[in-house]
Amino acid sequence: MANSICLLGGGAMGTACANVLAVEPTHDVRLWVRNPAYAHEIAESRENKRLLPGVRLADSILVTADAEAALKNANMVVVCVPTRGIRDVITTLKSHIPSEALLVSAVKGIENETLIRPSQMIQQLLGDRPVVAFGGPCHAEEVACGRPATVVAASDSLPHAEIVQQAFSNNNLRVYSNNDLLGVELAGALKNVIAIAAGISDGLQFGDNAKAALITRGLAEMVRFGEAMGAVPDTFYGLAGIGDLIATCGSQHSRNRRVGELLGQGQSLREIQDAMHAVAEGVFTARSIQSISQERQLDMPIAQEVFNVLFENKSPRTATIELMQRPLKPE
Repeated sequence: MANSICLLGGGAMGTACANVLAVEPTHDVRLWVRNPAYAHEIAESRENKRLLPGVRLADSILVTADAEAALKNANMVVVCVPTRGIRDVITTLKSHIPSEALLVSAVKGIENETLIRPSQMIQQLLGDRPVVAFGGPCHAEEVACGRPATVVAASDSLPHAEIVQQAFSNNNLRVYSNNDLLGVELAGALKNVIAIAAGISDGLQFGDNAKAALITRGLAEMVRFGEAMGAVPDTFYGLAGIGDLIATCGSQHSRNRRVGELLGQGQSLREIQDAMHAVAEGVFTARSIQSISQERQLDMPIAQEVFNVLFENKSPRTATIELMQRPLKPE
């Protein structure tokens, strides 16, 4: 089991993961925060006031902007930055990341430019080393407070997934292991796009029936996409798929659902993003899913309409009508 663990990223998820790991007294937990002033503020107040207000950070956690201090002798490094920030952060810290450290991704997205997953980006930058990725319903606001949650740790190398499983599991967080890394990462990315659609439904006040239909048909799209990419279909019916989909489509903590809700209420994407402190990964993932779907000729009607609303100035109501008017077919 890892003892010296460094979390890269001072966002909500990095802060939450640090608190989870600090429950075990034998863990030496370090939280690397890029901005020195913000790192100092969190270290002094023991609270991430901007992204996780009201949650006290355990006293045992070292919070620092000093990469050498954060990563020295770390035998597990957990990447907790947005997808679009992975390359910059890993490149900046590469010389400090121990070659023997187990790499973990708590990132859910697909890079726009290369259309690759977070684990692939990390391997591309640090060499072909095992990477473990988290999936499942794990809103930082609840995990950080010790509310019960269950997630999955996935890797092509199951023994490495089991190391992470042991390190993160405690009385409040139950971790399952999984060897379908591809499926777990795709599920985590796709559900954010469907959550934007669910939020649009909320913003338009369409009610429970419409939202339930979006979640159900959205899951069908996720499975279809995953199978085409080579993932195990059953993965999408587990924690990483339907579990995370339900949480993200319904939670008040979901940034992706919130983006959709505000779109449904008439705000523009620019207005929404300008007012947000954190990143809604689904906005960027929608572009990647659109590119892959077109290339592989996949039928992804909900994801397509989310893309149209986000980037083609399509009215949310018009997008809904066109979804409802698609040709009838068997389920």
